[in-house]
Amino acid sequence: MTVTATSVGRQDQQTPSTAPSRGARLLRLVPAAAAALSGVLLYVSFPPRTLWWLALPAFAVLGWVLRGRGWKAALGLGYLFGLGFLLPLLVWTGVEVGPGPWLALVAIEAVFVALVGVGIAAVSKLPAWPVWAAAVWIAGEAARARAPFNGFPWGKIAFGQADGVFLPLAALGGTPVLGFAVVLSGFGLGELVRLGLERRRTGEVRWLAANLALLSLAVPFVAALAARTLVSDKAEDGTATVAVIQGNVPRLGLDFNSQRRAVLDYHARETERLAAKVAAGKAPRPDFVLWPENSSDIDPFANADAAAVIDKAAKAIGAPISVGGVVERDGKLYNEQILWDPVKGPTQTYDKRQIQPFGEYLPLRSLIGAINSEWTSMVRQDFSRGTKPGVFTMDSAKVGLVTCYEAAFDWAVRSEVTDGAQMISVPSNNATFDRSEMTYQQLAMSRVRAVEHSRTVTVPVTSGVSAIIMPDGKITQKTGMFVADSLIQKVPLRSSETPATRLGILPEIALLLVAAGGVGWAIGAGVRGRRAGGV
Repeated sequence: MTVTATSVGRQDQQTPSTAPSRGARLLRLVPAAAAALSGVLLYVSFPPRTLWWLALPAFAVLGWVLRGRGWKAALGLGYLFGLGFLLPLLVWTGVEVGPGPWLALVAIEAVFVALVGVGIAAVSKLPAWPVWAAAVWIAGEAARARAPFNGFPWGKIAFGQADGVFLPLAALGGTPVLGFAVVLSGFGLGELVRLGLERRRTGEVRWLAANLALLSLAVPFVAALAARTLVSDKAEDGTATVAVIQGNVPRLGLDFNSQRRAVLDYHARETERLAAKVAAGKAPRPDFVLWPENSSDIDPFANADAAAVIDKAAKAIGAPISVGGVVERDGKLYNEQILWDPVKGPTQTYDKRQIQPFGEYLPLRSLIGAINSEWTSMVRQDFSRGTKPGVFTMDSAKVGLVTCYEAAFDWAVRSEVTDGAQMISVPSNNATFDRSEMTYQQLAMSRVRAVEHSRTVTVPVTSGVSAIIMPDGKITQKTGMFVADSLIQKVPLRSSETPATRLGILPEIALLLVAAGGVGWAIGAGVRGRRAGGV
């Protein structure tokens, strides 16, 4: 009994010392809070803000949080980082349809980030781990760009760098190389700070690790400086005077569709206003005119009155117009760009190839309808996909069409350039997203694409922000939001291909192989370590 009492007494004495204090419990929450807040920091680095450099400390913190974690902890911390980043970034997706679709989208997309977190944690103890970890991040972006429902690349790190020093790297290897450089620098920064703190604590200097971390931070900056030689706005095939029309819409939100004729009339009216300025000598005569997506949701092939409105506007300006229409053929709907000549009428068409899930078609229609029938009523009939690139010959210029959502997809933009486009137009319709940040995020994508392929990019939008972007990524003109306006400018035409254009998907494949090699090495090292421990 004495022994028992003594044992109980010892147990009672140990309980206060072994029970975690409130401070210790709060300390355990620090990594979770840091993961979520660093995700928010990454969001703040994106447009419309010009704080591109905040991406570096965001990834520095993420690397610290994930270093040496087990897969379960890394999965949770990665998911929190994804939520911190994507919840505010994609809030515009719920502007008109409520929070349900927005939260569902973020919940799914954050799973990819969580899996990336597991990969980063796995490679975090390898030599030169920032290189492997940055490649793992790009692998995650590659997966998000392809699945589910043909992918959703929104939030690629490259798209937050339109104002940053790394932007010229887009011309070297596209969005994968640009994104890789940013993430690598962030992880290198974090590793340098970690090694500095370790030195203060232990007095030990790990020169090899420190030099590798310094290279991870510095090499992307040096590479970006060298890549500036790839960026040029010099005309190679002459110039073209282009007009961008923003007609505006009668009302914000989804309900603008109920005023389809008004939207068409607005764009025709703004074109005729520009024609009057040209006739009065107050504006140069354009070689061609670009209207936005959905500028004629009334099918001009089936409705003579819509065709007459477009034809009148084309004759008034005396130049061909690229019109964004909704067209029905053989019982199928197409989101179509129509080249309308003032003499010949419609001559060429381009059908959007990368159509938007839940906006232009409804995946899992029966399941979605069982959950909420209102969602199925918003997309009563699915749009069909186009199959060929769209390069219009307008006057003597070859203009590649990339319709709205397609600008987020590497292949959709590149295909127009390799098909001969001397400039790119990104006709868009952002009226359904009110005054959200979506417009500015998409505009930043177009700036990155301009540098990636060294092409002038025009962005005609129904309700703003419309813009003209030079091949060096600089915006020379832009409109406000929800105003009727027009932009007219002489722009350079170019035909040379950047390394990014020529290489296509190869840089992404190379980084995927690096990521796979790093994760494989880490797994192999872990297996060998467990075997050695068992012996």
